[in-house]
Amino acid sequence: MKFLKYISLILAFASLSLFAHSQVNSSYMGKFDKEKDLLLAQFDCKTDVDDLHSVAAFATILGDDEFSGIRYYAVAGAYGIQGGLYVPPNDLFAKAFGGKWSDAHANFEQAVDEVYAVVIETIQNGGSVWVAEAGQSDFSASVIEKVMSKHPGIDLKNKFHVVQHSNWNEESTAPDKLQFVKANIQYHKIADGNAYGNGTPCYRTEEQINPLEELDNAHLKEVWDIAIKLANRYNGSEGRYNNEAIAKGGLDFSDVSEISWILEIEGANTVNEFLKRF
Repeated sequence: MKFLKYISLILAFASLSLFAHSQVNSSYMGKFDKEKDLLLAQFDCKTDVDDLHSVAAFATILGDDEFSGIRYYAVAGAYGIQGGLYVPPNDLFAKAFGGKWSDAHANFEQAVDEVYAVVIETIQNGGSVWVAEAGQSDFSASVIEKVMSKHPGIDLKNKFHVVQHSNWNEESTAPDKLQFVKANIQYHKIADGNAYGNGTPCYRTEEQINPLEELDNAHLKEVWDIAIKLANRYNGSEGRYNNEAIAKGGLDFSDVSEISWILEIEGANTVNEFLKRF
């Protein structure tokens, strides 16, 4: 009996510890606040053209009444140490985001300065920053470093989140940059958005689906038209990565799985469900 009582006490203590730990983690992580947080979508555009579809899908989310009012900013050219040619996305970014984006490919330091300005304004106004890392974390590292150097008193562990879904993206980030990011902010690694059944939405399909037939919004039709034409033009071109789903007439906006996770979007776990939802 004494033995059973001893075991019961151990289990009770373990349960309380686990509960307390989960409560701390939940509070520490927080949730995206639509009123004051910033959603920062960073795309590498090198060398996979899936970023082009992802930009169009993100613009589609922003066109929805539920999310049209959120604070957002986008970055093109947020790539790491991978080789291969860049996929020029400027026409698409301009159509999708207007003036709310920076070109890190054309001018890295200027892009860092521009994003820093949006980030620090968000934090000083009581909000947090959520990065959908649709690429590598080298650019994030530079932004974080700038915030830390100019505002050493800010606790970025509670204010800056990076969400990553791809092992390949992590492996294509400069190791010291990735280590720096993970050490200084809240880093969330979710399951890959290219696969089904892992708890993360799968936004990649080889099925021939034309979003232009599903949309009523004229602006979004233009965005998708540019995205599809650019993706078809550059997919596999001059040694760039050949995205088989897109080559077969399908869609790949797998990087939007991170945005879906941040915004806690429900009922849109496949490409077809996404198009019906939005």
